[in-house]
Amino acid sequence: MSSRKGCCSQGKAYWREKYIPVRYARARNHCHDGSVNFDALRRLPQVEAVRQSLAGALRDRVIGPNAEEKASHIMDAPGERWFAPDRPIHRVHSDASMFIGGMRALLVQSLHPRAMAGVAQHSDYRNDPWGRLQRTADFLAATSFGPADVAQQAVDRVRAVHTRVVGTTSTGEGYSANDPHLLRWVHIAEVDSFLAAHQVFGANPLDQEGRDAYVSDMAIIARKLGVPAPPESEQALHDHLREYRPELRSTRESRDAARYLLITPPLPAAQRVPYGLIAAGAVSLLPVWSRVMLRLPWMPLTERFAYRPIGQVVTGAIRWVTDLDSPASRAN
Repeated sequence: MSSRKGCCSQGKAYWREKYIPVRYARARNHCHDGSVNFDALRRLPQVEAVRQSLAGALRDRVIGPNAEEKASHIMDAPGERWFAPDRPIHRVHSDASMFIGGMRALLVQSLHPRAMAGVAQHSDYRNDPWGRLQRTADFLAATSFGPADVAQQAVDRVRAVHTRVVGTTSTGEGYSANDPHLLRWVHIAEVDSFLAAHQVFGANPLDQEGRDAYVSDMAIIARKLGVPAPPESEQALHDHLREYRPELRSTRESRDAARYLLITPPLPAAQRVPYGLIAAGAVSLLPVWSRVMLRLPWMPLTERFAYRPIGQVVTGAIRWVTDLDSPASRAN
């Protein structure tokens, strides 16, 4: 839920005054539920300057140095889109909860040995994790918000890359990124993770009809990528996930990936704190069975009363500094 809901009227009136001393910010920028009122904070000139700096740094990391050019190419280009602005995919993919959902997806996907072998042997995620994140963000932006021709070009690029991702696992199993079975696994792990993160950390969680519609939206992209019979409802999504459970297992590659993503990412000290909070939010959303395979601790009370509230603050902060210019974000 939005951090702005539940704020007392007195607090709102206070922030509307012409001059707001910074020394009162700590006492006045919280709602009754303990969440931070980022909308109120951004009215402070000093805080707005910090917001602009953080937004630029985040865009450079996640989108790349040519963020404005990419945004114009996708958001402002004329033409019919695959998805209307009121579709659930717009609401989910424009929300800061995607940061947490994306990390959860990587952790879950790593539990399929053949899918993980492809990442370990053909991806440069260890040396260039931000580059991998940028490519993923580019694909999601193009297919979710871009004109149909731009979206199709993004799909074609991914399919071309997949033709080169072939090999053998450490146990001798062959794999191909274009294997329809593996394509479906990667797809459902992403959809489940994005949806789980949005329901817990998103500004406006979806109702049942909206969740089913989001899964259906994602199925359109999945088919264009070559996924056969992708799920089109939340229940079907859960059914597909259960079908893959017997194939999932702990491997050295999956455990190494989890350790790398959660404990030893190649980040400077200043970025480790926010990154670590996003990672904690992702871990808090993992099913118990996946934690056992990845050898991650399960602390339900800590996660309920610490990790998840922290994750809500972090996503609220990301949402605030980026101020995404989309129909979904303007509605929040």
